Amino acid sequence: MTEMTKELTPRRPPGRRRSPHTPPRPRGRPRARARAGPAGRAPPPPAPPRPARGSHGARPRPAPSSPPPRPLANMALVPCQVLRVAILLSYCSILCNYKAIEMPSHQTYGGSWKFLTFIDLVIQAVFFGICVLTDLSSLLTRGSGNQEQERQLKKLISLRDWMLAVLAFPVGVFVVAVFWIIYAYDREMIYPKLLDNFIPGWLNHGMHTTVLPFILIEMRTSHHAYPSRSSGLAAICTFSVGYILWVCWVHHVTGMWVYPFLEHIGPGARILFFGSTTILMNFLYLLGEVLNSYIWDTQRSMEEDKEKPKLE
Repeated sequence: MTEMTKELTPRRPPGRRRSPHTPPRPRGRPRARARAGPAGRAPPPPAPPRPARGSHGARPRPAPSSPPPRPLANMALVPCQVLRVAILLSYCSILCNYKAIEMPSHQTYGGSWKFLTFIDLVIQAVFFGICVLTDLSSLLTRGSGNQEQERQLKKLISLRDWMLAVLAFPVGVFVVAVFWIIYAYDREMIYPKLLDNFIPGWLNHGMHTTVLPFILIEMRTSHHAYPSRSSGLAAICTFSVGYILWVCWVHHVTGMWVYPFLEHIGPGARILFFGSTTILMNFLYLLGEVLNSYIWDTQRSMEEDKEKPKLE
């Protein structure tokens, strides 16, 4: 019986015997035996898995947080305000010096108001006066929370934008362009040499040259909302036709044309010239609208590109 029991008992393979105090191994999947290092120590823990690389082999970085607010952003308004005040004072100086000149044409019917140059100077001075008033109102109402003051400020801004679109830009560019084109062709037709005895050179450039850079600076420093195209074109057409009728009325009363070159062309050429000036005024209005949109759309896109996170 004892021999039969020994034969039925499974034999252990030869090797190291387990101590009776060693707890039995749990049943299930066998545990892998760790390999000892060269000094008999346990191997170091495995390294954490590396993050997956992008399509170009670069590790994606976390998106940067939103940029901190720029505390000096409001300070950009101060140079614009000072510049507008300087331009307004320069126009006031030009108007005062021009009115102080004793010219024979100022003593005739219509006085200085029959010249488009003088009308343009008044338009520019009024426009920059509204700009300065708008800046002052904006500084005084900032953070006040008064709805009535904000409503009045919006009206001033709308008036400022309307004057730039309809009067300041097209009339100013028209005066500069037409004056110097005719001056280069024959100055006696638009600005006879006799006027050099009355009007100094710096005053001539103040009336016929600096108008263009001043209005371009204003358009570049501040965004101006243009009115609807139909209403804007209707307004500039009304101004052009009104001035043409005024020039014709002065000729009817005095028998002389405001500008000498109108004496040397026939009635058909005059009608063609007046029609061309009206078309040119409309073109300059559209040019100002396109230029304003181009300047501020380009600047807006550049600011958006700067705010985008830079990815490697």
